[in-house]
Amino acid sequence: MPRTTQPTAPSETGSAPVLLPITTDAPRRRRRPVVVGAGLALAAVGALVSAWMVNEAGDKVAVVATRHAIAAGESIQASDLVATEISHGAELNSLPASRASDVIGKQAASDLPAGSLVTEDSVSAESSVTKGRFVIGILAKPGQLPVQKLHTGDTVTIVHTPQDGSASASSSKAGTTPDSLPAVVSRVGSPDANGAVVVDVAAAEVNSTSLAAWAAGGNVAIVLKATS
Repeated sequence: MPRTTQPTAPSETGSAPVLLPITTDAPRRRRRPVVVGAGLALAAVGALVSAWMVNEAGDKVAVVATRHAIAAGESIQASDLVATEISHGAELNSLPASRASDVIGKQAASDLPAGSLVTEDSVSAESSVTKGRFVIGILAKPGQLPVQKLHTGDTVTIVHTPQDGSASASSSKAGTTPDSLPAVVSRVGSPDANGAVVVDVAAAEVNSTSLAAWAAGGNVAIVLKATS
């Protein structure tokens, strides 16, 4: 380490030089009160923001949501549901995850898209569509139902379309109106690899047996009643 030499001051009488004291302390700068106050204020604000963010991140509520789309009138199963977390205060009428069993086995009151929050109004214990009616499943292939998607509650007409050569076809006269019966859509399944869809329709008891016979033969067409 290099040695530090002490500067000397000349003596007035020409005698030996006088040694001057040396200090290693740097001159201290005065702190401005305004700058110090601003720094403390910023630090306080930063601490509050950090505390708020941590509090918000931990203040969550677990609610019930749909794992995938559920059609109106479809019975809700446990596999259809998933728990998700939302911020406290934003749950509104959402169903707590602890009450998921309350909706299992009930029917969707309307179409529920995938990822939507489930509320008590999302389900019903009994579908008004099927109440007092008989449900018949119809396997409809492309051409036997409209391209427009059917929904629960749609009013439809089931038309009997016997194949040429069958007893029903031979007994019908050309130009006559085919047999048809009214019904209401209660559920629409997902299309299979060939585009065929199972459509459940609800009908009066007096028409249920005829509809079941037509559906068994596959000789039906589903006509959707226009709403406007």
